[in-house]
Amino acid sequence: MSQVFFIDDEADIRVALEQSFELAEINAAFFASAEEAIIALKAGPDPLAIVCDIKMPGLSGLDMLATVQHNHVGIPIILITGHGDISMAVQAIQNGAYDFIEKPFSPERLIDTVTRAIEKRTLTIENEQLKRSLKASQTLGPRIIGTTQSVERLKETISSIADTSADILLFGETGTGKELVARSLHEQSSRRDANFVAVNCGAVPENLIESELYGHEKGAFTGAENTRIGKFEHAQGGTLFLDEIESMPMQAQIKLLRVLQERAIERVGSNQLLPLDIRVIAATKVDLKLASEQGEFRQDLYYRLNIVTLQLPPLRERKEDIAALFHHFLLVAAARYGKAATAISNRDLSQLIEHDWPGNVRELRNAAERFVLLGKIETSNCADSLKQEQHSLADQVALFEKNILEKTLIEFNGSIKETMSKLHLPRKTLYDKMQKYQLIKESYKNSSSS
Repeated sequence: MSQVFFIDDEADIRVALEQSFELAEINAAFFASAEEAIIALKAGPDPLAIVCDIKMPGLSGLDMLATVQHNHVGIPIILITGHGDISMAVQAIQNGAYDFIEKPFSPERLIDTVTRAIEKRTLTIENEQLKRSLKASQTLGPRIIGTTQSVERLKETISSIADTSADILLFGETGTGKELVARSLHEQSSRRDANFVAVNCGAVPENLIESELYGHEKGAFTGAENTRIGKFEHAQGGTLFLDEIESMPMQAQIKLLRVLQERAIERVGSNQLLPLDIRVIAATKVDLKLASEQGEFRQDLYYRLNIVTLQLPPLRERKEDIAALFHHFLLVAAARYGKAATAISNRDLSQLIEHDWPGNVRELRNAAERFVLLGKIETSNCADSLKQEQHSLADQVALFEKNILEKTLIEFNGSIKETMSKLHLPRKTLYDKMQKYQLIKESYKNSSSS
């Protein structure tokens, strides 16, 4: 497939530019007239960009623009113009042309413009494909992105243990993609057609955790007006994902250990054992062995969970994956917000790679969403910013406050309730501060991360 159609009635120009395209490794097809190019377009497939002289015998570059816009929507067109045709070229851009280049021009200028046009078209195509995929399935699926050695090892391990019955413990910092790995294990197992049920142990009130996990009978306690199916029962035949297992209260850990050993539950208020056929995947961001030695986590439960442990690498240890991950999240965000996905500059990419990403993949995803919404890369943390330039005390305090708010919103996926609780802020105060720093909670909502 030709990536570019180049149309100019002057043979010398076509010949002179063939080598430039070859050196740039751009596959180009050359045409002496718009009529020839239109025939090639009808034969397909479409090129990623078209370069066309404005003034030619027969159909002009403007005619070519109109034809492409009508029959081949989305292909960027770059017009070549003489000095006297600049006003015409400007009007053409207003009518939808991608750019124009004035004669005489250097091959470097042309190749640079064509490269940007190709990148734009490629992103647009991928964005459209992603929109169709999202519309069809409402999910991107458990896709683990990355080619670094640690990620490849993780993928291999997932493939080898996905269809076993062993319970699994996932260990990784906040935002490294523990739920994504859990979903991947589920989808690659024979349990894929049954439910995947996720529970954040740190978000369930202690007095409700048994009811949440195991269900309850009608009248089991005040307010139990109906029988309720718990998360374990709902996951029957499938997978139960217990996130932040380290947050589970000690008393609840005792019952969990018995359930894992017996593979049966009793609803609160019932004496009947209900057999379970589920796989349990637990996740933690702390060293459970150390926590058990310090009396903060039951040692017997730790050893019961620690049959197979998968360690998820932090993003700072897999920086080679940042470009691919950001590109993926860019397309996801563009599809979600109905915006065009635009390529980032090399300078922006360098900024992404140099950042330490304390929030890991989740923070990177949020950066991609902000880029789609605001058109700029924002990665600087508070300490970096303070080192780079001097601020007044008020500015430093504001910068620190904004940083804390952002990190907390990232940690809790935009949850106002959990952010209020963590920072001990009244709802109105939190909203006022978010408005002050232009923090939009939707920008921190969780989506399938990698």
